[in-house]
Amino acid sequence: MASGNLRCVIVAVDGSEESMGALKWALDNLKLRAPDSESDSSSAGGFFVILHVQSPPTIAAGLNPGAIPFGGPSDLEVPAITAAIEAHQRRITEAVFDHALKICAEKNQGNVKTEVVIGDPKEKICEAVEKLNADLLVMGSRAFGPIKRMFLGSVSNYCTNHAQSPVIIVKAKDTGA
Repeated sequence: MASGNLRCVIVAVDGSEESMGALKWALDNLKLRAPDSESDSSSAGGFFVILHVQSPPTIAAGLNPGAIPFGGPSDLEVPAITAAIEAHQRRITEAVFDHALKICAEKNQGNVKTEVVIGDPKEKICEAVEKLNADLLVMGSRAFGPIKRMFLGSVSNYCTNHAQSPVIIVKAKDTGA
């Protein structure tokens, strides 16, 4: 599909079937810039960046920053709980990357980097696009209905309107369910 001049393609993954489907689509359909035979680093080959966004520990615990956790003072932080949440998030991220890298290996794609960021997925994905000067952002669509989308928002919709690169949204194939 793409012309082979892509230097950096970010694929945002969250472990969902939809995001892994978007990764498969990108690997099957996008052609990266080929490495130049010369040693000029400005003409290096293209690569995929598998990006995963973790929620901050307070949000992962269901707490709003500044809220009163567990009925205590608002500045109370329980290091053991924070450490447990962070360890759990690291395990989730490792599992997501393991699955994504397995897909890359099955598709014989070796030009892959991984990156994890912490924060609001909408904002952090767009920031990564800018920071890495990505040529393209690829994401899956969870296909929330209008009510869920109204309350939860749509990460893909936000990124489509705010990312500083073209965005491809890969919809899940209808399974008839």
